[in-house]
Amino acid sequence: MRHAWLRLLSLVSLLGVVFVPASAVPSVVSADPYAHLTALQHHLLSGLADLELNPNQSVNAAFIPNYTPAPVLSCEGPFVPNIKVSENCLNLTDPNLQGRGQAQNETSVSVDPNNPSHVIISWNDYRRGDGTCQAAYTLNGGLTWADTTVPDGFTAGGTFGAAREYWQGGGDTSVAWDTKGNAYLDCQLFNRGQPTSPNPDLSSAVYVFRSTQINGASWNFPGRPVVESSAATGANSGLPFEDKPYMTVDNRVGSPFQDRVYVTWTAFAADGTAYIYGAYSSDYGQTFSSPALVSTTSALCGNTYGLPTPQGTCNENQYSQPFTAPNGDLYVAYSNFNNTLIGSDNRNQVLLVKSTDGGQTFSAPVKATDYYDLPDCAANQGGADPGRACVPEKGATMNSIFRAANYPVGLVNPANPSQVVVSIPSYINQYSNETTGCTPSGFSGFGLNLYTNVKTPGDCSNHVLLSVSTDGGATFTGGTTDPRAMATVTSTAAQRATDQYFQWLAFTRSGTLAVSYYDRQYGSDETTGYSDVSLSTSSNLTSFTTQRATTSSMPPETEFPDAQGAGLFFGDYTGLAVSSTLAYPAWSDTRIPDRFACPGSPPAVCALIEPNGVPANTEEVFTTILPVRGSFFGR
Repeated sequence: MRHAWLRLLSLVSLLGVVFVPASAVPSVVSADPYAHLTALQHHLLSGLADLELNPNQSVNAAFIPNYTPAPVLSCEGPFVPNIKVSENCLNLTDPNLQGRGQAQNETSVSVDPNNPSHVIISWNDYRRGDGTCQAAYTLNGGLTWADTTVPDGFTAGGTFGAAREYWQGGGDTSVAWDTKGNAYLDCQLFNRGQPTSPNPDLSSAVYVFRSTQINGASWNFPGRPVVESSAATGANSGLPFEDKPYMTVDNRVGSPFQDRVYVTWTAFAADGTAYIYGAYSSDYGQTFSSPALVSTTSALCGNTYGLPTPQGTCNENQYSQPFTAPNGDLYVAYSNFNNTLIGSDNRNQVLLVKSTDGGQTFSAPVKATDYYDLPDCAANQGGADPGRACVPEKGATMNSIFRAANYPVGLVNPANPSQVVVSIPSYINQYSNETTGCTPSGFSGFGLNLYTNVKTPGDCSNHVLLSVSTDGGATFTGGTTDPRAMATVTSTAAQRATDQYFQWLAFTRSGTLAVSYYDRQYGSDETTGYSDVSLSTSSNLTSFTTQRATTSSMPPETEFPDAQGAGLFFGDYTGLAVSSTLAYPAWSDTRIPDRFACPGSPPAVCALIEPNGVPANTEEVFTTILPVRGSFFGR
């Protein structure tokens, strides 16, 4: 997932130390795909892929279980009007596999443009043990939901040389509708290879599944390939690895590319690079074009870290997100890590490219904004798994250690097509208290961002920046403005000294912007590591009205625990969709206690207290229905 090793390399260069790039060091031949990523690529890898491919994460850390009698099991939880989307009780597991039967995260949401009562949500689902792609649908505006099964166990042979390609892991989903009532879901799939599995196959791919005029209730089998990489053992095992896809559909009636399906993703190559590519379907997801380069070369990418530049100087990227304008223009926002470092400053940049020919070619990138990523977790949270950033709670406890990154999201205002907005959280912003110590201080030994006074209440806090273009994406307010002076979505008095993260955007047809995110402004969230979900809305992109979405605070997650029982993986993003007047934020919720298979006989169900004293909890998909304040116009 992480990128910040790049910044460490740059700092070493500034100090005059000779550096041999990771791509130039001979690889040890192994069947483990994770071993053949460079240090840079390790830090860029998405959270799902890191959890599944990193051998240190394959089996959860062992600890001595502290069982307690399980109270009466509730599958729903008393959280009305919060609505549990995944209508199930999650599977019981042994405690040393906690999470591999009880986790659901990384939500994506979409509302049918022809019928706002039809909504679909997708997510990473671990009920079968391995991660896979899962979805649910509603036909009554989100009041009740039904699970659906995405048929991704195997796909047609394609480039793999056999009739079937079986898949071990998957996720990183997104969903969208076209103008004809068809729904689409994209899914990243991959295999681990040996020694995690006896199967040496290390292939990876991205597929799109279509729900043909049945509102997301079922999906076509098999999925249609967007990109497929066949990879077995050898010096470059598992590479290229196709990672972190995201999808959009041009569902504007009258667009010259109406109903075109777009998918972008990151390709981790054997030469150490991480370029972003895109492909499109003009036949309702039946076939996809050849990949086109999205992350093109630019003077904005002045630091290539001694790595090859076969597709241009912007050779280290991640977190791409495509979106369309009413006139058919396609935009892609993404994080880039090739900007030049100055002193101890550890900022990153969000770039944006544009296609006016339906995704065949892309413009040179423009800078949407700079931002500061979340802090090194091990440096601030004690024994946390090294090599990850997180959202540390303030004070003495160290329970909030799930991997996290600040993720860019962009949209075009449908009521004003020349207005393009891009959001991303930043750890340094106008509310950072730098006069008393919250300042960037370079990088840790793992290449992750360091800041002073991370654990001091009131000093450092993550806030959602909003960068705006009024000329169709040619220039942005954040292109030349320091993050310290940028406008923020999260600006209530209580939010200014607390963390917000994992945001998503949605516009109503009348031009009201809605932003959902995890929020620590409520109660003692900021000092306990608990979180809530909020929704902020604005009709002018200047003043925002904020509503609390969760009815009570969610404890720090415990799935995929470290040796202390603190959870390591909570997904990389959350989703949001709107109709003309209603918003549907969707998130991974931790308020329902986890249940385990007790040891011994006869069989029984137990609860578990983690070694850090926190009761074990699940990760389950929830939503709620909130008014989009300021939006009073028709669809």
